[in-house]
Amino acid sequence: METLIICAMIAALLPYLAKAPLAFAMNKESRYDNNYPREQQARLTGFGARASAAHYNSFESLIIFSLAIALVLATHSVDKTVERLAMIYVAARVTYCLMYYFDQDKLRSLVWFVGLAAPLAMMWQCLP
Repeated sequence: METLIICAMIAALLPYLAKAPLAFAMNKESRYDNNYPREQQARLTGFGARASAAHYNSFESLIIFSLAIALVLATHSVDKTVERLAMIYVAARVTYCLMYYFDQDKLRSLVWFVGLAAPLAMMWQCLP
């Protein structure tokens, strides 16, 4: 169970950690516009646009992983397989962001699929 909790904590922090490269890109554009950050982010290109997409996708992905965690806990399905799947999810999401930053679109898509498959497999483990 400890592994699952640690993975959940890391997953919850990932969207905020993914904000750092985005903030760097925003600051590099001119300076970080704290009054209208979404408008500034919409103007970014290249690395900045990819960093923005990685940041927002991290929030989107957190929803399905959170649901998987909730189902695992509600059904008392915590086991080594589920813990490994949670670790795979976290590793996939970190790798996903890196692939976005380094403009590796095909690898990014593959890693995205792994990051989707892991929580779906966690949910599958909850079935009797």
